[in-house]
Amino acid sequence: MPFQQRGLGIVDKNISSRGTLDKALRINLDEKKYGTIVEIGAGQEVARYFFKAGGAAGTIAKTMSAYDMKFSDAIYGVQKDGRYVSRGRVQAMLNKEFSLILERIGKSRSQTSRYFSYATTVAAKSYRADNECNAWCGIRAQMYPGAEPSDIVVHVRMRDDNADRQQQALGVFGVNLIYAAYYYFEDAKAVINSLTDNLEPGRIEIDSIEFHGPYFEEISNRAINLHLIRSWKTRAVMFRPDGSVVIPADMLHKKNVLAIRGSFRPVTRLNVDMIEQGLKSFTSLEGVTIDNSVALAEISLNDLQGNDLMVSEDDLIARVCLLNSLGYSVMISDHTRYFSLRAYFRQFTKLQIGIVVGISNIHQIFDQESYRGVEGGILEGFGKLFPDNTRLLVYPEIDQSGELIDYSSIVLPANLRFLYQHLLENHFIFGIESSDKALFKIFSRNILKQLPNGRGSWEQDLPPGVAEEIIENRFFGYHG
Repeated sequence: MPFQQRGLGIVDKNISSRGTLDKALRINLDEKKYGTIVEIGAGQEVARYFFKAGGAAGTIAKTMSAYDMKFSDAIYGVQKDGRYVSRGRVQAMLNKEFSLILERIGKSRSQTSRYFSYATTVAAKSYRADNECNAWCGIRAQMYPGAEPSDIVVHVRMRDDNADRQQQALGVFGVNLIYAAYYYFEDAKAVINSLTDNLEPGRIEIDSIEFHGPYFEEISNRAINLHLIRSWKTRAVMFRPDGSVVIPADMLHKKNVLAIRGSFRPVTRLNVDMIEQGLKSFTSLEGVTIDNSVALAEISLNDLQGNDLMVSEDDLIARVCLLNSLGYSVMISDHTRYFSLRAYFRQFTKLQIGIVVGISNIHQIFDQESYRGVEGGILEGFGKLFPDNTRLLVYPEIDQSGELIDYSSIVLPANLRFLYQHLLENHFIFGIESSDKALFKIFSRNILKQLPNGRGSWEQDLPPGVAEEIIENRFFGYHG
């Protein structure tokens, strides 16, 4: 289901159905909650809701918009990357503002006060350019009087096509975030579900969220980000090789992208060979190098019909951990068709896109039944898959008779053979080689069957270090 058509995640019908002004008013009427709201780049929309609701003097100590770069730098310093709409900038804003509120009024107000600072730095729609519209938003809040504060930091992409609507959406979002920090903090999924309350579907995409602090110590930021997909807040979540969550724009901007889809349960030597051989072929293209490219192992939450496989978050994160241990970046998505995956990447880069596939994937791509619901059928699907700088890199396999099948010998239905030949001759489909034919005998499903029995020959089918990780962490039902 396209992101723009999706519904809102609802946690508690009675609470999360509150209007934006109702949420702001509830906070305003609680004299124990007191803080600052600092917004840069899209007006003071969050503060406006609190003032409009009434009683804001009981909640807001200060609002501010340091739009001028020199003013902003003088207040919050200059971040290493020099960017103003970044995680580093919003973190600096939270550090500064929360320290100020404790310093200036921490001893003069009631000891029952619970202080907060909300900060956002925004690149809204510019009247002069077709820019990426996004924002980093965060709140630092004391959940109880005198407690060490906790942080929630979120990255959002604004989907509205004009600045006025983007500003309005960010105002609603900010109120939701402040409200969630105080009333849902014991349930991270409830926090996420409530962030799009009172917003029409598709106006805001949330592609990263982090929880830090004493009340979020049990939360795995890697695992909780998967809920962004399942609560229909985004289509994909990405992880760097060090395991940290990264926003797609930071991972893919001005990069050539090579992706390989798989279950990676667990990642095998065959999977690694597909990635490495694909990367070898991909970097042979003009202008493509290791330095200006990113290789992604992609895991879809869905089956071939687009239904959620309902795989547990722990299982998915185990796969991410193993791929990260090998130095790979990972993307988890709810994309089913390959042309949807390509379109997702194209939002962030205009450079080359390569997708590594196996022979079975080619049969899937050329299966006309896979295009049910697509108005133009398989031809529309191919038009969306190969419009510009996109290629399939096909890894061979051994059939049941022991014969090698590669991209040039694949057998397709007669009515599709000329279409396949067209794609070959126009260099949309390339073949890649296997480095070792013995790898064709490796199947993840066979390894999984052996794991409950403890250590064994299955370890030889995995890349260095992966078996040790499985054993140490008892992934995938390992029992030894």
